[in-house]
Amino acid sequence: MQKLDFVMIGNRIRKQREFLGYTREYLAEQLSVSVNFCRDIEIGAKGMSLQTLAKLSNMLRLSLDYIIFGETLNGDIEPLVLMLSSCKQEKRKYAEDILKSFLLAVE
Repeated sequence: MQKLDFVMIGNRIRKQREFLGYTREYLAEQLSVSVNFCRDIEIGAKGMSLQTLAKLSNMLRLSLDYIIFGETLNGDIEPLVLMLSSCKQEKRKYAEDILKSFLLAVE
């Protein structure tokens, strides 16, 4: 069984929180926990309940495998796929158009 690395778990959570533009205060409010608890999770000082982990997974749009083990099913594209799949149908078309425009611009 793979050993849990709470520091790396916290790093993945912090990185995605920052990527999405969420503050620790916002994250704490959404999770119904204290800001200090969020900090402790991000630095690897504390673990969390399954309920908090599930909320984090949904909120940060990351799979549990990625949060816990750093593994993705689809390589490095899983966070992108999860973000697109979490968009409402009417917004997904806009996201796809923006991504297409970006890829055409950088090729």
